[in-house]
Amino acid sequence: MRWNSLAALPQNIMAGSVALDEQKFCFQEVLDTFKLCLSENKEVFTEHYVAGWRGLVKFLNSLGSIFGFISKDAVNKIQILVNYLNGKNGSQYVTIQSMVKYELENELVDLTKRASHPESGCRTLLRLHRALRWLELFLERLRTSTEDNKTSVMCAEAYNESLAQHHPWVVRKAAGMAFCVLPGRSAFFEVMNVGTSEQVVAMLGEALPLISEVYQITEELYAQHNLLDLP
Repeated sequence: MRWNSLAALPQNIMAGSVALDEQKFCFQEVLDTFKLCLSENKEVFTEHYVAGWRGLVKFLNSLGSIFGFISKDAVNKIQILVNYLNGKNGSQYVTIQSMVKYELENELVDLTKRASHPESGCRTLLRLHRALRWLELFLERLRTSTEDNKTSVMCAEAYNESLAQHHPWVVRKAAGMAFCVLPGRSAFFEVMNVGTSEQVVAMLGEALPLISEVYQITEELYAQHNLLDLP
């Protein structure tokens, strides 16, 4: 699988990306982008969804290589979606809803087996969608945890409830080993670069409902069109 650098993302999607990447990560970036994700009629803007994921990747990478098996794949998927946004049919990809409608109407999605459209927008976003659920569940556990709770257990539980069912055994095994060496709760809070533990908890309390709403809207859209099990 080809891994692409975040720095390769086109500048019109990533205004100020170079400056941001040179700065210390702050989870407030994720909160700010997910605030922009939904239109008035609850459609999900692809550009802001991608920007939200950029922030999540920076969060994962700030913890070292532990989450590399997820963040590298996410970077690849981000690049694919950005290419669609900047392509000749970019106007069809402005929202997730318009993307699904366009690709299904034009038979651009491999519905039952991988064939001529292995990197369709629908399939690509589905992989990010599944990973978003894992992060949402894990961050919620972090938010409600105490210093005595083990992040390895919280992360493994969130993974088993979400991504694990979509990964082959070898990936699940590697993930389990990676989770065993996770740093403690305080280390996660520190890399969020928000402030005190209380401030981090408050920020997560604001961000997670936004992430959850975006997830649920996407989940319902994909379920409506029978896209949740794309090969």
